[in-house]
Amino acid sequence: MDGSTVAQRLDISHWRILALALPMTLSHVTTPLLGLVDATVIGRLGEAHLLGAVALGAVIFDFVFWSFGSLRMATAGLTAQATGAGNRHEVDLTLARAFLVAAATGLLLILLQWPIAAVSFSMAGASEAVTEALSTYFFIRIWAAPFTLANYVILGSTLGRGRTDLGLLLQVAINVANIVLTMGLVLYFGLGTAGAAIGTALAEVLGAGLGIVVLRRLGSNPFAVTWAEVLNRAAMMQNLAMNRDIMIRNVALILAFAIFSALGARSGDVTLAANAVLYNMFLIGGYFLDGFATAAETLCGQSIGARDERGFRRAIHLSLGWSLGFGLAVSGLFLIGGGPFIDFVSTNPEVRAYARDYLVFAALTPLVGAAAFAFDGIYTGATWTRSMRDLMVLSFAIYAGILMTVGSLGNTALWMALLAFLSARGIGQFILYPRLARKTFASLA
Repeated sequence: MDGSTVAQRLDISHWRILALALPMTLSHVTTPLLGLVDATVIGRLGEAHLLGAVALGAVIFDFVFWSFGSLRMATAGLTAQATGAGNRHEVDLTLARAFLVAAATGLLLILLQWPIAAVSFSMAGASEAVTEALSTYFFIRIWAAPFTLANYVILGSTLGRGRTDLGLLLQVAINVANIVLTMGLVLYFGLGTAGAAIGTALAEVLGAGLGIVVLRRLGSNPFAVTWAEVLNRAAMMQNLAMNRDIMIRNVALILAFAIFSALGARSGDVTLAANAVLYNMFLIGGYFLDGFATAAETLCGQSIGARDERGFRRAIHLSLGWSLGFGLAVSGLFLIGGGPFIDFVSTNPEVRAYARDYLVFAALTPLVGAAAFAFDGIYTGATWTRSMRDLMVLSFAIYAGILMTVGSLGNTALWMALLAFLSARGIGQFILYPRLARKTFASLA
């Protein structure tokens, strides 16, 4: 198919950006619900150690599974490019290879469940009662690993096609199934933490099944491709390299946030609590910005697949513009309404006062981080994962350097380092992307 013909079919407009971004914004808001539902239902039992166990379990699985979020991002980027090129067979091959990696990784996590549990439980340092209940939750839910990772792949495939509405549908379906199953197993059958784990695991299994049905309705059949095509050395190496790069990027990001929390905890309970309140503002801003990152991911990937350089650059400008606009709006909203938000979350007078002292730092995170979020989507869609990885590592080094240099400033240093971390990523990606774009389109000529 002629590239110019495909390029003319791409709708790269303000409306298209919003149509892609808003469903994913809602989807990202639902993401924490899997752990929250478990905690809420278990909390109805009135046993503190059970609630603590499920809360810790949710944190552990968020960390373990999100480390492999590369499956979603890599699948989305490769699928977007294949979609833009009008190559439906390559879309199926991408899906099949990603499913293979997800299955292998999920089985590996199951095989390694004992050492993962030992390390996680040791780091948690919980009481004996909590650890016992946590063990029950962990060793049941871990069996859903292949299906959880398969759901990442399915989500990436739908996003790469530009069907963020279906991505939202799948996330909502998983959460509804989780609510119904967990409530039934815990409250009706009285299975406690085991019921919470089984409910969440079954929700992931049902989500994967529904996802396969949705993909089939979209015309995909990843099970019809040949093993020889799936195991093509060059293509598999590209897939694995992308997943490796994004995983390193994700680990660096997780580590930066973990250091932020750990150093805040060392400064005392009031600092820890205040930072936790303000950090929620950063997360809320991130939900909005993630939607525009997804839009950039889809449109930039499809433009490259269609060999449409003009469309690619327009997609960058629009997604970056909307991301910066929303970042500015959310920052302004936080500056105006941050005080009442702090009062709503915490009733402690000391925490409220301390959080207000650092409100301006938290309020700036959506604006300062807007470019980084948008370029993450751009780089993922363009499959520039190696550069994204390197820039993340460099930004982390800057972050650590600031903490070591001005650490004596205490909590102010923490927030300065976080803002520098976010801005360094965006600035670095902005500087590098013109050269990467020229190289990419020169190779397609």
